[in-house]
Amino acid sequence: APSDLDIVVFGDDAWEVSIGDLPYLQVGPFHTNTVAGLERSMDILRRRKTPNRQIFMITDGKPSCLKEADGSYYKNSAGLDDYIVGKCLNRAAALRKEGIPVTTFMIARDPWLQEFVSDFTRANNGKAFYTGLKDLGELVFEDYERNRKKKWK
Repeated sequence: APSDLDIVVFGDDAWEVSIGDLPYLQVGPFHTNTVAGLERSMDILRRRKTPNRQIFMITDGKPSCLKEADGSYYKNSAGLDDYIVGKCLNRAAALRKEGIPVTTFMIARDPWLQEFVSDFTRANNGKAFYTGLKDLGELVFEDYERNRKKKWK
């Protein structure tokens, strides 16, 4: 069966990139709009009719930005903002209702960020791996293969 891999990156906003663009991506100077990344991913997956719809989210775990309905940005880099976290948890639950699991790869070690990822994972009924960048590729591939085999049986 064919498989598609769509890559969504997110800073203040979320956008798609090709796999060939990955080596050239640079960090910042953005905030982290986790909700926008999840919404863009959800939009892509809604158009897919394949049984193996899943999201792999690689993050430092700190959502710090939202785009409001009026187009303005709400940003808060100080700690975890309850308003932003609430929107992320709502998105996680909406994905769960659509049967789209999120596997989060947390690349930061801060306990309060890991707690957010834990809450997010519980809301989605997904999975989380707490890792550094070194083993990330292998973990993503192993988890993808494990989920793919489960769905196709």
